[in-house]
Amino acid sequence: MSACQHFPKRFRSLAWFLAFVCALLVGCYIFRAPLLTDVARAWVVNDAVTNADAIVVLGGKPELRPYEATQLYHAGVAPRVIYMNVKLSPLAEQGLTLSEREITRRVLLANHVPETALVAVGDGVATTYDESRAVRAWLATNNAKSILIVTDLSHTRRAKWIFSKELKGTGVQVYVHAIRPSEYALTNWWQHEEGVIAFQNEFLKDIYYHFKY
Repeated sequence: MSACQHFPKRFRSLAWFLAFVCALLVGCYIFRAPLLTDVARAWVVNDAVTNADAIVVLGGKPELRPYEATQLYHAGVAPRVIYMNVKLSPLAEQGLTLSEREITRRVLLANHVPETALVAVGDGVATTYDESRAVRAWLATNNAKSILIVTDLSHTRRAKWIFSKELKGTGVQVYVHAIRPSEYALTNWWQHEEGVIAFQNEFLKDIYYHFKY
């Protein structure tokens, strides 16, 4: 039998395959909202915790994370709030703007978290890994058995993983509280540029962290 006689059968198989792929793509598009919502929910870590020894405010997003920490503090979740001595920006180095550490401190104080409850840790931290090491150093000289990390939705998985890894063997329980950014939610993150960028970046960073650390 010649190759030409095999062609129709091969063509039909290819056509069925392409039709299946097209149907799959159409189905994914039609049901994109529940699918992408479920993906985000599977990614985000949000522990239900009512009590911890300290709330940890990670560096970055000073317009978001410190404010959530104040609410948790006033709800009685923890008696202390740990915040980061973040690496100075070029403008802060020149004294042209406040450091992120000072901004965070002022936000906490302005929202009635007393100075006695505040603890600054680290020395020019620049990454979540640096922050986990800074918190571990503080825990070594303090009698704390649990911490609650406050961070935004997309960052929760990586934060939980690296803190749990670095605090392994200390007996300290690591919990994470997810904050919803003002720009998007779990149910519509793919419709907003900020949400797409946040989840995309965190997916790549998570892979990087697992290889590096």
